Amino acid sequence: MEKLQVGRATLTWLKGGVNFLDGGAMFGVVPKALWGKKYPHNEKNQIELRTDPILLQVDGKNLLIESGIGKDKFTDKQIRNFGVREESFLEETLAELDLTVDDIDALLMTHLHFDHASGLTKKIAEEVYEPVFKNATIYTTAIEWNEMRNPNIRSVNTYWESNWQPVEEQVETFAEEIEIVKGLKMVYTGGHSDGHAIIIFEEADDCFIHMADLMPTHAHQNKLWALAYDDYPVTSVHEKESWMDYGYKRRAWYTFYHDAYYRAIKFNQNGEKVDELERVRYEYE
Repeated sequence: MEKLQVGRATLTWLKGGVNFLDGGAMFGVVPKALWGKKYPHNEKNQIELRTDPILLQVDGKNLLIESGIGKDKFTDKQIRNFGVREESFLEETLAELDLTVDDIDALLMTHLHFDHASGLTKKIAEEVYEPVFKNATIYTTAIEWNEMRNPNIRSVNTYWESNWQPVEEQVETFAEEIEIVKGLKMVYTGGHSDGHAIIIFEEADDCFIHMADLMPTHAHQNKLWALAYDDYPVTSVHEKESWMDYGYKRRAWYTFYHDAYYRAIKFNQNGEKVDELERVRYEYE
């Protein structure tokens, strides 16, 4: 498991699953001739996307950024359509750190699409689910939580009842921003989903920014490259422009949940890569 130290915060990437999605959908209107040079694809033009939660340990707290893709949550049709190749090994990777799901104090959910939120619950019987992280507070924006429970015709296939009903008593929402511990904030952006948020940690000269699905992979660094999955792509572009400029000036680390090749990248004020943390690939991959 890869680790990154940013100030007093320790980040460890867990193993939360993998799926393969259409590269054209992940890069929107960007031609394949351009995105194909930035991110590898297979013969079906699909790209590999991790769903790996980040264990964030700070001030004696065990926090998770996102929850992974979960286990036993998909039908055969969904496995095929969503390109699921591997389900979550979150509990196993926590065990390697001498932790269990009961040791998690909070989950920082940037949004609640199935590939981020399916790890929040587990199946215990047919159509019966229970929380995975029974001692944790689940943070998300009020807008996102409302849409999760009342999806529209476009979002109904990504906001699943099985992912929210069992945990509704654990959820704490916020409007514009919330400070989880000193220097660690969740900030509402919208864009990818109506209630999308990013995560920022700052301590003196140290900083990391988790852009979530505003910049799901390193290949999405270009401010204009928005996803076809984005509900509000113009908002995504403006928010990404703002937070990339901010992070460049701070020489911040940018962390990834979906990237199959990099866990984090640091850029200078000109947007040039000055440091990186690569993902270690397993022998069987």
